[in-house]
Amino acid sequence: MRSRVRRSAPAGIPRPVLVLLGCVPGLLAVLALVICATGVDRTTARRTAPPPVEARITVPRPVAVPPIVPRSKWLDATTAREQPPPRYDDRVVAVFIHHTDSPNGYDCADVPRIIRDVYTGQTGAKDWDDIGYNFLVDRCGTIYEGRAGGVGRPVTGAHTQGFNHRTTGIAAIGTFTAGSPVPKAMTDAIARLVAWKLGLAGVDPRGTVRLVSSNSLSRFAAGTAVVLSTVSGHDAAFMTRCPGAALSARLPEIRELAARYQGR
Repeated sequence: MRSRVRRSAPAGIPRPVLVLLGCVPGLLAVLALVICATGVDRTTARRTAPPPVEARITVPRPVAVPPIVPRSKWLDATTAREQPPPRYDDRVVAVFIHHTDSPNGYDCADVPRIIRDVYTGQTGAKDWDDIGYNFLVDRCGTIYEGRAGGVGRPVTGAHTQGFNHRTTGIAAIGTFTAGSPVPKAMTDAIARLVAWKLGLAGVDPRGTVRLVSSNSLSRFAAGTAVVLSTVSGHDAAFMTRCPGAALSARLPEIRELAARYQGR
């Protein structure tokens, strides 16, 4: 039987200190494992976490209200007739473009008188309660408030028989049959107006909308559901040549420009 040899502590070093020193290598090994494991976890997290993605803005930015001349600038007390309160829809989802079928060579300073003449004809000979168009735009690009009720509200107009509900009527002042020049200032102003008015309901000027005819004197029998462009010419819904071949040819451009103004 072998006898156990008791190792004596080096001279001058207490035994508890020696025991502690003997544990140091093991503690260092454990610490290294912990550091290593932590480093792997963090590296893995960096490798597997998806890179930050910037959120895409899908809702068009709000469109500023274009300058609009109020109806008080063209309608005076001697011309205005008594009329019932305005009627409203829930929102505007489409726009119909018209022309006033009046001379083109006017001075823009005379536009208030021209609109007043349109008003007199529609409320006089036609016996309407107000001018039918919600807005009118002259060749200089000035936008005028037409029908009463508030430019920012969904006023029911009298511009497109069978399709006056949930729509706005914009009349270009002049006659735009084939070959007639259409001023760029006019189409730009119409596009800005379209962008703002349809933007209030989040409607894309390049899209389509389902409307229901309310009058069989339109192109469609009453109760017929029709899919039309959100920006259409008067002739799309009524038997007419309005807004004229020249202005009708500019509608695609107006739609695209209005969509850009909406940030689409």
